[in-house]
Amino acid sequence: MASMEADGPQAPYDPWWAVRRRISAAVAAAGVDPEIERLLLVPERVLEVAVPVRMDDGHVEVFSGWRVHHNVARGPAKGGIRFHPALSAGEVTALAADMTLKTAVVDIPFGGGKGGVACEPGRLSISELERLTRRYTVAIASLLGPDQDVPAPDVNTDERVMAWLLDTMDMLQGRSVPGVVTGKPLSVGGMPMHAGATSSGVVRCVRAVFAATGRPLVGARAVVQGFGKVGGPLAFLLQSAGMRVVAVADVAGAVWNPGGLDVSALAEHARSSGSVAGFVGGTPIASTDLWAVEAELVVPAALEGAIDVDAARRMTASVVVEAANGPMTPAADEVLDRRGVVVVPDILANAGGVTASYFEWAQGRQGYAWDEEMVADRLARTMDRAFGAVWARAQALGVSLRDAAGVVAVERIAAAITARGLFP
Repeated sequence: MASMEADGPQAPYDPWWAVRRRISAAVAAAGVDPEIERLLLVPERVLEVAVPVRMDDGHVEVFSGWRVHHNVARGPAKGGIRFHPALSAGEVTALAADMTLKTAVVDIPFGGGKGGVACEPGRLSISELERLTRRYTVAIASLLGPDQDVPAPDVNTDERVMAWLLDTMDMLQGRSVPGVVTGKPLSVGGMPMHAGATSSGVVRCVRAVFAATGRPLVGARAVVQGFGKVGGPLAFLLQSAGMRVVAVADVAGAVWNPGGLDVSALAEHARSSGSVAGFVGGTPIASTDLWAVEAELVVPAALEGAIDVDAARRMTASVVVEAANGPMTPAADEVLDRRGVVVVPDILANAGGVTASYFEWAQGRQGYAWDEEMVADRLARTMDRAFGAVWARAQALGVSLRDAAGVVAVERIAAAITARGLFP
């Protein structure tokens, strides 16, 4: 396949194109039937809906929303709902495809789905946000259900939004359906540790890749891009594991301290000010300079396409663990691969969240509450088993962890598709 790196101006990042490219590469490397590729390069269903909302001042605003099922051969569609002003059908479709691969890598019985609304939630009042959530839920309700499609939180959504979704579905169906959504509050059937499961899974992968490559973890320097509901807990967990978190960035700025940032104090500053910018315990740096900070580990925990060719060329770290979905462009991936940087891909690294969602879904189906110890133990075992399978495949094939994760996922999806056959 031709190199995607270019020295001139880079085209806008297309996440759906990037995922399709990775699926094709995984199918080729896995050596499965080419018909599997044809099935995986087209989403099974894409629902686009209008979401009219009466605003607090009385006027009606119409937002665009989507729910996409990429492939459900292995089980009900599973994937989050995000509220973001730049959201598009292509991005949602790419994220749904990522979920198809991700659920297969950790070997849980789900397919891939994703959804969201193009809106700026920070500009909505709580009542407007609730009306938007409920109207969006009604619009996509025909796709939802414990055996069809199980949403969860994603960018700019949380357990409160999931509770509104749950209540709306219960009202529509006239009965309690606790398995219809995950990431709910504990008071309505949520799962202990769900909120921090993605971060916990990322740190599990950090430990595993450092051990597998013979790198010392304690004292190693880490850079974290993003300080939200994944990046915030993640920075604390990395520090607790003995690493020095030397730089952190969010949408408003970045701070650096070569001796290590005080993550607890940084979190308190971010809570009070809304950003890591201005933290007195670190030196302000340009967000674009984050990647050039001297470190052993980089963890992108923000949005798609954050690491481009320029960032990849400037990066000093020898390990990247992707906490965000699709944080690296394919061209940047090629640069890091040639430089020998070890990249633990998103479909493995951040799968702790969907794994915890699986546990919550099972809890809802069973009607039996799981305790925190059970969740932590099973999450750790699932992530360790998934990393082991991907690492072994990478060693056997002599390929990157991203390619190996794709092969593991595609082989499992292909097995399900083949076992089912093609209807009619």
